[in-house]
Amino acid sequence: MNGASTHNKVDKIWYNCRVVTLANAAEPLAMSDDAAIAMRDGRIVAIAPTEHVLAAYKAERCIDLQGRLVTPGLIDCHTHLVYAGNRAHEFELRLAGADYADIAKAGGGIASTLAATRAASADELLQQSLPRLDRLLAEGVTTVEVKSGYGQNLASELKQLAVARELTSHRLVNIAPTLLAAHVVPPEYQGNPDGYVVFVCDELIPAAVAAGHIDAIDGFCEHIAFTPEQIDKIFHTAQQHQIPVKLHAAQLSNDGGVQVASQYQALSADHLEYADEAAVAAMANSGTVAVLLPGAFYCLREQQPPPVELLRQYQVPMAVATDANPGTSPLTSPQLAMHFACTLFGLTVAEAFSGMTINAAKALGKAAEIGSLEVGKYCDLAIWDAERPAEIIYQMGFNPLYLRVWRGHEST
Repeated sequence: MNGASTHNKVDKIWYNCRVVTLANAAEPLAMSDDAAIAMRDGRIVAIAPTEHVLAAYKAERCIDLQGRLVTPGLIDCHTHLVYAGNRAHEFELRLAGADYADIAKAGGGIASTLAATRAASADELLQQSLPRLDRLLAEGVTTVEVKSGYGQNLASELKQLAVARELTSHRLVNIAPTLLAAHVVPPEYQGNPDGYVVFVCDELIPAAVAAGHIDAIDGFCEHIAFTPEQIDKIFHTAQQHQIPVKLHAAQLSNDGGVQVASQYQALSADHLEYADEAAVAAMANSGTVAVLLPGAFYCLREQQPPPVELLRQYQVPMAVATDANPGTSPLTSPQLAMHFACTLFGLTVAEAFSGMTINAAKALGKAAEIGSLEVGKYCDLAIWDAERPAEIIYQMGFNPLYLRVWRGHEST
């Protein structure tokens, strides 16, 4: 815990709470009772016992949390939140025995959402996306990564990214926009995926960079999407523009995509059900975070979970995310994502909670500012009517969030 010895003015103090900072990797869920957090200008200036903070700081507002649990705000580091339409009919098809590849070959899957998203106006996209965002925020999320990838022409990709950025004008949340141009081969380039890769590299990436800040560039490396060689060309272009990369990898097969991501020191490799030891070793060497997506595993009724034991053995940080999307993971509950990560993948409560806080921050390249409660970091808090983090994860359909704080601003 961080103390203070001189009088200072601060904006707010939350006191009489039980704090889990996630700052100590050896004991991520270590708890401090009767603690207080002082905040100035949206950042944490002290975390210490209540009596110390109240003696050292004078605040415009002091809030008695009456013993409630305080953790870092949750971080959903992999979502496809901005899209139009839905794919409920595909749910019925999967129940009848169709698999992901079958649906994609029949014109469903990502291609159907692409058509709906292209046809929607920016305002229509915004109005459809805000309720999904609200569900995340209602469960304590303070940062959300949002991918494009349902436009795949210049105007529609830029439209998706603009809507993602606009979400911050309507809600107290940090959005991390990601260009996922290499999601599938769009209709205009059927039979010519290499031509589409050239378009992504020569036109889409430069336009997205010029239009406004994007935090990362993503791709889908799989037999129904893009080859490792094609991803390599896209990542080389990203590198030229000094934009970090991440990759949907080893979800349906082990085709070497993880190694390509690792060669570019990718922020993360996501899904990973078919990653082998060589892939995990490559991630360990490159500092790439493993993002586990149990919602997709559950919805697709997959049988091979990601190699959690290997990830532990090689000390690869594991993040957890909802993968909120219209087809393979229509999930907007971070608490349920953590529950699934424990029950389906065998993560511990500490691993799952770290996966939606500090390791999720690492997967976004933002661990210096968010993901744990430490002096100097943003004051992003989730305040819970719970005694310990296990209560937040184990209950399904029950939300114990009391208050969400984003950069010092309170939001119920």
